[in-house]
Formats: sequence, structure tokens, C-alpha cells
Amino acid sequence: MSGSLRLFLVRHGETAWSITGQHTGFTDIALTPHGEDEAGELASRLRTVQFTRILTSPLLRARQTCELAGFGAAGEIDPDLVEWNYGDYEGKRTVDIHEERPGWNVWRDGCPHGETPANVSDRADRLLARLRELAGNVALFTHGQFGSALAARWIGLAVIEAQHLALGPASISMLAHEAGHPKIPVIALWNARAD
Repeated sequence: MSGSLRLFLVRHGETAWSITGQHTGFTDIALTPHGEDEAGELASRLRTVQFTRILTSPLLRARQTCELAGFGAAGEIDPDLVEWNYGDYEGKRTVDIHEERPGWNVWRDGCPHGETPANVSDRADRLLARLRELAGNVALFTHGQFGSALAARWIGLAVIEAQHLALGPASISMLAHEAGHPKIPVIALWNARAD
């Protein structure tokens, strides 16, 4: 584990489904024009950081955000950065799911024919194990619920605790280590906006 590692977690900009609250896992939709503007505004916050690696989800909304934030060709695709696989709940809103399944909570219950919390936790742990071999500043262009799960696992919490770590579109968060204590992972910045 490198105490010098800082992970800059960047959630993609607004999409049509983030406006409506639809669960957007593997549906490969683009940013809205406003989402494109949000992604472009990230450049002013991120351009002062020297990154050793830039990784992005393979999904279009994350790749567009990476490009519009000024990192286009430098972004390496990492399949582990994709959003939660919502299975049968893809494209549905939580309120609509609750009509069929009252009390459902993705963080506890997962999704039929999609990922379980254990699957997401394992994926986050696999990614973090690889990232902990790196040093310096690493940018991760990813998604809302997976980004929250990644942060929870970074600090050793169960994935269900990620329900308390909401990420807004086009936000920047930083996962790092406590100053003077390189073995203590911390959330050093959460849900910051470019504006």
C-alpha cells in the first residue's frame, strides 16, 4: 500500500436518466448538453493535478466526461469502473421498483439478474488491490453508485454503508491516506463540484 497514492474519483456528468432518477447501469447513454458543460467545467479543477494514470469506465458517459475534462486520449479503459449491473431494474426508478417490491434497497438486496452487493464489493476490492500498487495521483472516471461503493470499500466499510455516500453528477472526490499515517485510508474530499 502506497501512502502517496491519491485516487481522484470523478463521477460522469448529467444524463437524461440521471435527471429522471432511472437506474443506469450498462445502458450506454450519452451526456446531456448540460452534462457536457459540467464535464468541461471539471477541467479547471483537474488541470492543476499531475496524474500518473487516468482510468475510465468503458461506458460512453464516463468516457465523454474524461474527454471533456481534458484527458481524452490519456484515459485508459478499465472494465472494473463500470456502474452497478441493475439487471431487471435497469432503466427503472426506485419509486417504481418499490411498487413491486416495497422496501427494496440496492445496497442490501442487489438486483435480480444483475449484481448483488457482494458482487460489487468484490469488484471494488479487486480494483483497489490493483490501484494500491500505484503511487501518485490517479484519476478514476466512473459512476454514482459504483463510485460510492468504491469509497466505502477504500475505508474498509461494507458496501451497504455506501448508501450514505451520495455522489452528484460531475463531482470530484478524493480517496487518500491520513497525513502521517500512510496505512490509514481516508476520504479526503467528497462530492466537490467544479463551480
